[in-house]
Amino acid sequence: MGSIGYQTSKALAEILSPIMGKSEHHVINSKHLAEELSGVLVEEGEIFNSHDVVALFTNTPIQETMEIIRERLEEDTTLSNRTNLTASDIMGLLEFILTTTYFKFRGVIYRQRFGAAMGSPVSAIIAYLFMEWLEKKAIATAPLECKPRLWRRYVDDVLEIIKKDTTEQLTEHLNTVDTTGNIKFTYEEECDGKIPFLDTLIVRKEDGTVKLLVYRKKTHTDQYLNFDSQHPLHQKIGVIRTLLDRMHSIVTEDEDKKEEESRIEKAVTNCGYPKWAFDKAKQQVEGKAELVKSKGEQKNTTQETETKGMVVIPYVEGLSEKLQRIFRKHKISVAMKPHNTLKRLLVHPKDKVDTIKTSGVVYEIGCKGCDKSYIGETGRPFGVRLKEHQKDAEKSQTENTPEKIELYQLRN
Repeated sequence: MGSIGYQTSKALAEILSPIMGKSEHHVINSKHLAEELSGVLVEEGEIFNSHDVVALFTNTPIQETMEIIRERLEEDTTLSNRTNLTASDIMGLLEFILTTTYFKFRGVIYRQRFGAAMGSPVSAIIAYLFMEWLEKKAIATAPLECKPRLWRRYVDDVLEIIKKDTTEQLTEHLNTVDTTGNIKFTYEEECDGKIPFLDTLIVRKEDGTVKLLVYRKKTHTDQYLNFDSQHPLHQKIGVIRTLLDRMHSIVTEDEDKKEEESRIEKAVTNCGYPKWAFDKAKQQVEGKAELVKSKGEQKNTTQETETKGMVVIPYVEGLSEKLQRIFRKHKISVAMKPHNTLKRLLVHPKDKVDTIKTSGVVYEIGCKGCDKSYIGETGRPFGVRLKEHQKDAEKSQTENTPEKIELYQLRN
């Protein structure tokens, strides 16, 4: 973020995103996975298995992926509807972005030599499109004895139904599809008829049918946003609502739903939530389900919630709620964000940019001989502009030299 190619990368991501998701094997999220597994029957002699790519982003073959994207763009009949750029223009920009992989760590500049850069908006799309191509080729060329009967993928995580004792053979095949040798798969077989995938625990029953549970890692602590935290009430209620929504979307059997609901209530109670907060969230989730069933009510609700715009304000307890009520009178929706957070106060993972190298600034240069000063603005590195001032001062043969420098970062 903040690199010279970040905004271009962001724009390219918007242009390229519509050509993703064309594969029938793609799953959007856990809810979609649950729908895909509904009615699936695992036959005798079959098991669930999952594969995962090792460090996909930084191992994605760039040149090969560029060719895949070029073909997709040339086949895309809707490209002109969302951009004035031609496929050739996009490929030129994309090549620049994918090869501009410089970063700074502890004062030393490095260049990532292969793969897509972590944090670049377009990297996820690059990796995703490569995986679509790879899975199509992998399934088509898989030997019959280890060909998956079911293949569902979320980015680089793949869930399969395969014959027993063919996992290693399938893994060897997958590791040969990418001719560059960068892409390597690891695998995990079901254990005791269970296998985790995304945040879902898939359980194979004795009759071959499948039931789904919410999956939590062994390190999971049930720690959520504490009720006493400085956040607006609707965000705290939203924590419970999200957990209940996940339960209804994933868990398939009523008995398991009751057990999951009990666990959620216990977890949020330990985080300081009162009973009325849980009941309110539960009522909202159940009300939403009823609303979806009635299309007429849904349309009326949409009309009632039309707004003129949105504002984002920092959350200050007591004050932000009053501002929200005022904005609502004018049909303006309000989003609140925490201001003083532990991350903001404690975490600074990136190297600080030297003041002299900062771009896009307003600066002040004081005069040595009097109390006046010069205030200027530049979009270039401040050090470059400062040297120009120094040269001008030398040419005019005055005694005025830059002495006091105050730098103010322009705000977007």
